[in-house]
Amino acid sequence: MKTNKLEPWAQVSPYNRYFDFIADKADRYSILIEHAERLKLKTTVINIEGNRHIFIFPPRITSHSVQEQNSFRSADGFISFKGKSPYLLCAHYDRVSGSPGANDNSIAVFHLLKAATLLIQNNINNWIIVFTDKEELYLGEKLEDQGSFTLAKKIKSWGLGKARIYNFDSCGSGDVFIISTTTDHMLKDIERPNINQLRSIILQLRDHALVTVNRLRLDKVLLAPTPFSDDIGFLRAGLASQTITILPAQEAERYEVLLRNRSDFADEIILGRVNNPNEKRNLPETWCNINNVKDTPSRLTPETFEQVVQFITELCM
Repeated sequence: MKTNKLEPWAQVSPYNRYFDFIADKADRYSILIEHAERLKLKTTVINIEGNRHIFIFPPRITSHSVQEQNSFRSADGFISFKGKSPYLLCAHYDRVSGSPGANDNSIAVFHLLKAATLLIQNNINNWIIVFTDKEELYLGEKLEDQGSFTLAKKIKSWGLGKARIYNFDSCGSGDVFIISTTTDHMLKDIERPNINQLRSIILQLRDHALVTVNRLRLDKVLLAPTPFSDDIGFLRAGLASQTITILPAQEAERYEVLLRNRSDFADEIILGRVNNPNEKRNLPETWCNINNVKDTPSRLTPETFEQVVQFITELCM
């Protein structure tokens, strides 16, 4: 790939394979597996209904003859979390055909690789990183076709239904942390058994995210609905999760004003109904530039990468 002004940050591990990852026709799965192994990260691939989800585990392995609650069977034994609910830190590694996927969602994948190395260095072992497959859906596909939907069902069957799931999507452009409220809108008119429990868990995840933001003294934060992501598939399968994304300050400010003036716009975003040009102009520009050829590295803001990685690692402290 041609050199450009962003190349210096991409020479630093683990970002040194980033440009390979976003290259046209890149085998993203193979690059990610190879790079994680080169970083000496403990990696396992779980194939679920044709979707290849890549798991990275902390180095501590405990072998058991019988699986415990909050344990996971890896290739070399059980990983035990000693009765505690681990953090599942997720980012999808697929992209829309024809898009470089620079922000959606390549950069979050590399932020999680960096976070994994820092968590290991600090002897923090209460986490699992999951690079999910098949987040992007195409015309005619259902929510149940999303990789996170079938993954969630497996997670529950493995005894990890109480894992604290954080989903990172499009975390490379801007400096305002958007803590998504999409799942609130999805659940607002639903009355079914366990819905209140789901709402409670989502609020706990969100509160922890806000506590983490305060601990790091990150003052640019907005709670707002965000576009379709893996959180929808998780929710559809009965698992709560919290999505985190990033926007430039000017876009976040305009978006906040829009939501105050247009109470219906949140539902339009979540349901994917913002399609005509007039309505699309109301969306943050960053979101208009994903899932197409405009999602290039030129829109990334490397100066904020460290903040995102700090936030991810601090969640697990």
